[in-house]
Amino acid sequence: MSRAETTVRQENPRARSPLWTLGLLRSELTTTFRRWRTLALLAVLAAVLVLIGIAVKIETGDGSPAGGGGGGGGAGPAFLAQITNNGLFLVFAALAATLPVFLPMAVGVVAGDAVAGEANAGTLRYLLVAPAGRTRLLLAKFTSTMVFCLVATLVVAVSALVTGALLFPLGEVTTISGTRIGFGDGLVRAVLIAAVVAASLVGLAAIGLFVSTLTNSGVAAMATTVGLLITVQILDTVPQLDAIHPYLFTHYWLSFTDLLREPLHWDGVLDNLGLQALYAAVFGSAAWARFTTKDITA
Repeated sequence: MSRAETTVRQENPRARSPLWTLGLLRSELTTTFRRWRTLALLAVLAAVLVLIGIAVKIETGDGSPAGGGGGGGGAGPAFLAQITNNGLFLVFAALAATLPVFLPMAVGVVAGDAVAGEANAGTLRYLLVAPAGRTRLLLAKFTSTMVFCLVATLVVAVSALVTGALLFPLGEVTTISGTRIGFGDGLVRAVLIAAVVAASLVGLAAIGLFVSTLTNSGVAAMATTVGLLITVQILDTVPQLDAIHPYLFTHYWLSFTDLLREPLHWDGVLDNLGLQALYAAVFGSAAWARFTTKDITA
């Protein structure tokens, strides 16, 4: 910490006040969700789901099944085949379709720009002397990124639910195990699955925040985070590297499908949440170590 930061924190007691911390977090959330880039990302996520619903409606307009009849075995096609019978399945299909690409890319953009974007705009030094304090500012940045993870996931889920309700009938849900549960129970599981999907992005958010502390270029940080995401996903598909697959933050992403079984299967979900917590701890600590010792010049 620089001498100027230390002096300001000693002279201004707000730097240690919990209310000041909450105000800082509120400011970060407001800044994040007022950016046109953030609103555009959320709009694209919502539009993708509307397009998927319309495409399924058109494909099944002549009575043919959704998904082209390919058994596949993937979560996406399996859920798509159920959409025409129950619009709630569009939520599950939407989360399965957007989690590998669209959702993590959106999170990568927001997380990568969190610190580097401020440095590039010349506002980072001002924030530190405001007085925010490096640790508080970093925590506010990470929390706002996690809130974005949740909001983006909810945008996908709600958009899919509304589209599914408008285009397809709603009713009892047939689980992957073949049993049937009521619509209310299915809706509760949809909320639970959305929460798990949002939590699945925490590890990537921590990685993006760490990368963001390494550079003063927001574009470079965003590109690097998205590049790392693509690289890890490729590694996760190489059979010769199956020994490292369980340690890749993307490996258990689709484990949320186990929450559509009867009874619920938690093993994969808990492995996923534990792995995300580990990545958050490691890369969050790395981001803190880097940011608190970094020479802020912008």
